[in-house]
Amino acid sequence: MNPRLHSVVLDCPDPDALARFYAGLLGKEVSHRSDDWVYVLVGEGWGLAFQRAPDHRPPEWPDPERPQQIHLDVEVDDIEEAERLALELGAHPLRKVKVEEDADDRFRVYTDPAGHPFCLEY
Repeated sequence: MNPRLHSVVLDCPDPDALARFYAGLLGKEVSHRSDDWVYVLVGEGWGLAFQRAPDHRPPEWPDPERPQQIHLDVEVDDIEEAERLALELGAHPLRKVKVEEDADDRFRVYTDPAGHPFCLEY
């Protein structure tokens, strides 16, 4: 047995739209598309998948009644450029987080167009 991570799957109301968001953010392409499932190959042999969930209720992070459940951390070289791109693609800023007192602006927290939290970090 040789287990390997194949994909991280996010439920959402519009798989195609969310796949385009993450493909644009990560500089990748959609590699598979069907009515209810869209896949973006991210690394060698693994990727992000987006599954239609008509009754999807996005997290209301940090509200414990609707917790984030999962989030993605995206490492970038230029936080300002990455933020500009994320916002152009439809991200919504949540807040800036200081990880250490001297680490101003190291992480920035957003939601994707379907409401899943993600972080840009450098």
